[in-house]
Amino acid sequence: MTLPPHATLTIGVLREQAADEQRVGLTPDSAARLVAAGHAVVVESGAGARAWFRDDEYESAGAAVGPRATVLDAGDLVVCLHPSAVLHALSPRHIVLGLLQPLLDPQLMARMAEAGVTALSFDTLPRTVSRAQSMDALTSQASVAGYKAALVAADAYGGFFPMLTTAAGTTKPATVLVLGAGVAGLQAIATARRLGAVVTAFDVRDSAQSDIRSLGAQVLDVGVTVQSEGGYARQLTAEEQAELTDRVADSVGRFDVVITTAQVPGRPPPLLVPERALQLMHPGSVVVDGAAGDFGGNVEGSKAGHTVVTPSGVTVIGAGALASQVPRAASTAYARNVAALVAYFTRSGSFAVDLDDEVQAGLVITHGGRVVHPAVRALLEGTS
Repeated sequence: MTLPPHATLTIGVLREQAADEQRVGLTPDSAARLVAAGHAVVVESGAGARAWFRDDEYESAGAAVGPRATVLDAGDLVVCLHPSAVLHALSPRHIVLGLLQPLLDPQLMARMAEAGVTALSFDTLPRTVSRAQSMDALTSQASVAGYKAALVAADAYGGFFPMLTTAAGTTKPATVLVLGAGVAGLQAIATARRLGAVVTAFDVRDSAQSDIRSLGAQVLDVGVTVQSEGGYARQLTAEEQAELTDRVADSVGRFDVVITTAQVPGRPPPLLVPERALQLMHPGSVVVDGAAGDFGGNVEGSKAGHTVVTPSGVTVIGAGALASQVPRAASTAYARNVAALVAYFTRSGSFAVDLDDEVQAGLVITHGGRVVHPAVRALLEGTS
């Protein structure tokens, strides 16, 4: 395996270890762009196989392909989707980039700081800054997830999504409720509408109402809205959250399909569909919890990667890895975010960290042996 002798930066791409993760951090197309920009790329053998990117495609793009140990030895910037089990192999010269969930796992960030690793996380990118939009991996992956959520729901539902008129009579369209109208929710609305369903949606942010209507969906009015902060809903008080959950629960029962997408980076997903709401739904209805993950979900009792049918006949799908189920498209979008980030950090000709830069200050979690991101540092100080 031969790398260019004068590359600006050597980018190592790891094969994801999680059984349900099919994406890869860099595609051959984006690898070719990085090589053309003067960087070297080294890819773990088989890294793109589950997204249908072959090793020889990376080699044709100018990347080197080799075993994991070689990638870690050669790479300066190590690209992944999730924190990999390679912390023991990292040194102060390494930069790690991924969806690291630093606000939910600050202890992992502390260990990276102790190892001297510079950790960059897409999760904390300041999304309201226009020059950061090309790096916004949360948005690119949420868009894929919302699209897939509607398809998963349609596949599980025992009826048609569109209205169909045949010689045997007319079938009414499915009624779909989408909870959460961020990027994923809006894509779920649009996809369900394209499939012919009658769609209603809810988001606690008052600013989201016009977005819902613009896609031809109805707005579910439960009498609880809040102003958004930085594009997200502010954290509700316990009383507000309880009132919201109760009012949404009272509405859920009249829909055939419910898709939930409400997530806030750095906090567990809000509970929107309690068990009593599931009991109000009719047999054969479907709930897709797009927020299900290690830190909870929007639907009471849902678990990521599990599908259950309640005693009353409601199918509940814990669909927390939706983007991974569309691995080629999701990987392509993510790789473009990676390439944009590399271009941003190497504007001066070499990789440079400038914590006075607003975008970099949001992305950089650890650097120089310290946790430098204020929110993550505050979490660690609060638990120490």
